[in-house]
Amino acid sequence: MIPEINYWAVLLATLSAMVVGSIWYTPKVFGARWMRLAKVTPAQTNVGAWVPIVVAIVLSFLLAWVLAGAVTIAWQFYGGGYFWAAIVTSVTLWAGFTAGRIIVHDVFEGRPSNLTVLNIAHELVTVLVMAIIIGVWPPAGTV
Repeated sequence: MIPEINYWAVLLATLSAMVVGSIWYTPKVFGARWMRLAKVTPAQTNVGAWVPIVVAIVLSFLLAWVLAGAVTIAWQFYGGGYFWAAIVTSVTLWAGFTAGRIIVHDVFEGRPSNLTVLNIAHELVTVLVMAIIIGVWPPAGTV
């Protein structure tokens, strides 16, 4: 069984990830702090910048698509409101997969805990914005 997915919501959620990232990593928001903690120089972020952007777009689409499918499956299984299924599913997947794996890698790499918190908070905001879009725009005929 393939879950029903609203691909317009997935595309908008993909775009939202790019917007959240652009705002989050602006030097006046968290960009300067991130560069200091990650030991990244502005020159490093400019060289070949199109490659990470393309990767981010493709993987943001994949995240939005998987999240949309998981939300539909959770909503069908548990019932209740589609919006709340989106919020709960996104936070659960973020905690179990994204945050957990980032923390493990950062601990082994000896990265500063402030950097870890900054990165997992960015991922939480990204996935919550995606969930809001997916939750308010369910697939036709599901709700």
